[in-house]
Amino acid sequence: MARFASVVLDADSTLAGIEGIDWLAERRSKAVAEESATLTAQAMEGGRPIDTIYAARLAKVRPSREMIAGLGAAYIRAVAPGAMDCVAALRAADVRVVIVSGGLRQALLPLARQLGVAAADVHAVDLLFDEAGEYARLADDQPLATQAGKEAMVRMLRLPAPVLAVGDGATDAAMRPAVDAFAAYVGFVRREAVVRVADHVLDSFAALTALVLP
Repeated sequence: MARFASVVLDADSTLAGIEGIDWLAERRSKAVAEESATLTAQAMEGGRPIDTIYAARLAKVRPSREMIAGLGAAYIRAVAPGAMDCVAALRAADVRVVIVSGGLRQALLPLARQLGVAAADVHAVDLLFDEAGEYARLADDQPLATQAGKEAMVRMLRLPAPVLAVGDGATDAAMRPAVDAFAAYVGFVRREAVVRVADHVLDSFAALTALVLP
C-alpha cells in the first residue's frame, strides 16, 4: 500500500532541469537573462517573495506564443531522469499525481502529457497573448505567481490524504502547512534553506518512488 495517497510535484528544477522563465530570458538579451537568473535564485532561496518579481520578470522577457512552444519542447528534453517511470508507477498504484508550479502552464502542458498527467491536474500560471501571438499580460487571478500561492492551491484542491509535496524552492517548502510531508528535491539544485525544513530529501525520482511505494 502506498505511503501517500497524493503527490504534488513542482516542475522547474524538479520535474525538469530548467527554470522556464530564465530559459525564456536567455532568448532575449544577456542583461535580461542575468537579471532573471538573479531574481529567480533570490526567490527560490527564500530571500525575496516571488510576488515582488514575477510580473516584472515577464514584462522584461515578454514571451511570445512561439517562445512558449519552444519552452514546452525544452521541458521535455530536460525531463528529470526516472520521472516518467516514477509517475507511471505512482499512477498505477492509484496515487493521485498533480503538478503545482509557478511556471507557465501553456509551456508545461506538453511535459505533463509525456508524463501521463491530465491537463486538469496541471496548476500553473497562465499568460494572455495578443492577436499576433505576442505577450500581453498575466491572466487575471494567478495565485501561483505569489509566495503563498502553492499552499493555497493545495488546500483548494482537497487532495486525498496523506499528501506529499515535492519541490526544490522556497515556494515549494511553503506548501508544508497544507500537506502531510514535504520532500526537498535536490536532483538538479540543492538549496540548504529548503532542505532544512524538509521531512525528506530526494536526489532522484527513483528515491521518490521508493518513498511513496514501499
